[in-house]
Formats: sequence, C-alpha cells, structure tokens
Amino acid sequence: MIIKQSEFIKSAVNPSHFPDPEFPEVAFAGRSNVGKSSLINTIVNRKSLVKTSSRPGCTQLINFFKINGNTFFVDLPGYGYAKVSKTIRSQWGTMVERYLKQRENLMGVVLLIDIRREPQKEEFQLMEWLSGRGIPCLRVLTKADKLSRQKQINRVTELSKMMMCEKEEMILFSATSKQGKDEILKELDMLF
Repeated sequence: MIIKQSEFIKSAVNPSHFPDPEFPEVAFAGRSNVGKSSLINTIVNRKSLVKTSSRPGCTQLINFFKINGNTFFVDLPGYGYAKVSKTIRSQWGTMVERYLKQRENLMGVVLLIDIRREPQKEEFQLMEWLSGRGIPCLRVLTKADKLSRQKQINRVTELSKMMMCEKEEMILFSATSKQGKDEILKELDMLF
C-alpha cells in the first residue's frame, strides 16, 4: 500500500456521527499509550496527522482519517490505564464495542501491543471476539526499538506462545526507527 494522501475527517462518539460506510476501514486498537497515534503518523508519512501524547488516554473519541481518498484508518481510544475517570473509561468501552459491532465496512483491526508488556485479558478478549466474527487481526508489537535485536527475537517467541499464533503473524514496529512500517503497509494492502 502506498499512501499518497491522508486527512482527518471527523471524531465521533455515536454511530450516528460516523462517516457513511462507503469506504473500507481498518481500526487501530490497543492499550492507552501503546503508540497507536505514532504508528498511524509513521505509516502515512506525517508527523502530526494524529495527535500524540505521552499522557495515557489522550485519544478519547473515535477518529476517522481518509487515506488516498478511498479508505479509512480509524483510531480507537485506548483501553486499560488512562488518566481519566472510570466512568469515562467505561464509556470508551461501550463506544468502541458499538463501533466494532456495527461497522459492516470494517476490513480488519490492527492490534498494538507494547513488546515489553504482557498481553492482558483485554487483548485476549478482543482477539477472540474478532476471530469469532471472522474479522482479521494484525498483531503489531510496538516500541521494538526499546529492546536489543536478540531481546526482540526472544519476546516474539514468548508472545507468540502466549497468543497462540505463529511468530510470522506478528510485526515488530518502532515509530523511531520505522522498523516494520513496510510490513504493516503490505498487510494493510492485503486487507483492503
């Protein structure tokens, strides 16, 4: 996939505010502060298309970005720890669940997991839910630059066992070094 054009379209909370489902979409999901915004910025070759923050919980709405005029990237609010109230976190869960259940044009989900962290119940539940509905899930291990090459290899082996998938089904990614960018774009091309 070659990205020539990317633009922010809108933020939404309710399905009535989502863009018309005329184009295929891929959603980006993961814990708060896992690097969803940084990954999207990297693969679209823009520094600030998506707002980034070191503060967990910065993305609080579902954000739609039109790519090449014919597809959408959808940045979902992070789950898990965030510097917001439990009520707001609960609302995020409901909002994201409605999005995932109702978008007939959803082609797949890119699930981001910090390579240094263990997957938690939310990751496993999301993977199981997507699998049960036949929605492809691309697993991306973020912040790979924080580990040496050998530690990256070891973590991929460990995480593939935990997530019961092949090592080749995970992509190592670093927004800093751009490691994994081309692989992600290739996988997205196959999804679309």
